[in-house]
Parts: sequence; C-alpha cells; structure tokens
Amino acid sequence: MIFTQILEILGTAAFAISGALAALNKRLDIFGVLIITFATAVGGGTIRDVLIGNTPVAWMQDQMVIRTIFISYLLTLVFQRHFKKLPLTLTIFDAVGLGFATIVGLQSGLEAQLSPAICVTLGMVTGCFGGVVRDVLLNEIPLVFRKDIYASASLLGGLLYFLLSGWEMFAPLATSLAILAVVLLRLAVVRFGWKLPDLNRRNVS
Repeated sequence: MIFTQILEILGTAAFAISGALAALNKRLDIFGVLIITFATAVGGGTIRDVLIGNTPVAWMQDQMVIRTIFISYLLTLVFQRHFKKLPLTLTIFDAVGLGFATIVGLQSGLEAQLSPAICVTLGMVTGCFGGVVRDVLLNEIPLVFRKDIYASASLLGGLLYFLLSGWEMFAPLATSLAILAVVLLRLAVVRFGWKLPDLNRRNVS
C-alpha cells in the first residue's frame, strides 16, 4: 500500500510538471498554469477512483497529493528556463507520468479485486486521461486520439506487468520493469516517430 502511494506521488509530480510546462508553452498566466498543472496531475486518477467507487477521490483524502502538485508547480515556474533548455523535457515528464500512473491504476484495480483485463484498462485510463484533460484545456488534439503510440504504450505496460507477475523469477521486479517499459517505449516513439497505422489513408492511384 505504501509502495503504491509512493508511485502515485511520483506519477503526480511528473504529470504536474508536464502540465505546467505545456501551459507555459501556451503563455498562460500563473493562475492558468496552476489550473492546467492540477488538472493534468489528478485527471486520470479522479476518473479511475470514480469508476471503482473510491470516493472521495484520492486527492481529496490525501493532502500529500495537493502538496506535491503545488511544489511541482512552483519548481516548474522557478526553473522553467532551465527546463526549456533541455531537449524533450515535456515529453520526458509526460512519459514518466504515464508509466507511474499506468501501474498505480492497475494496482488500484487489483486492490478492488477486479479482473486482469479491467485492471489493465484502469491503468490505461489513469495514465492517459490526465493528458487528455490537459490537451483539451489547451485546445490541442489529445495524443491518445492521434496516431501516436500513447494509450497503446500504457496498455502494453499493463500486459507486461501481469506477464512478469506470473513469472517467479521476475515477479518482484514486475512493477519497476513495467514502468520502465512504458517510459522507454514512449521516448522511443517520439525519438523515432513511430505511429499507429492510419485507417483513413486513401490509396493514391
């Protein structure tokens, strides 16, 4: 339980920073940046908790989540120039948030004694919908709705978790390896431009 809480805090911080950076890139004022930071950090977890009946939702019960979001927001404001100098900063924090949130959502499903398929789905919801809320508020098409491999990375991470959990040799490392797989896959997708097939593409005669 404590380990899951640590994962949730780390994922919250990563998503909060990604939301703050995205808002700063859109030149929002400091209040607008705070709103986007908060929405990005808790969006997926809120939907997850509502779906499994865990109410009040996690961030309403744990003040550490609120403190984590606010500290992440302040750090991003203070060090925004340094963040912007680093290549793919927003992508890195978003990938890390996706990895942590995916496994937190999946483990929440396990604690609720749901089936593996539903747990994987909860992981994907937790990992993806903070970014969906962020992108919608910033008037962007969410990554999960594009050809970009985003929700698929979360899905594969959840499947890998269950695969490793059933393998005695790797079971103790299942959480860490699944998170790492999601993060590395997302970074590889951005680095190499991998995309899902375009089903609307028309053949040119």
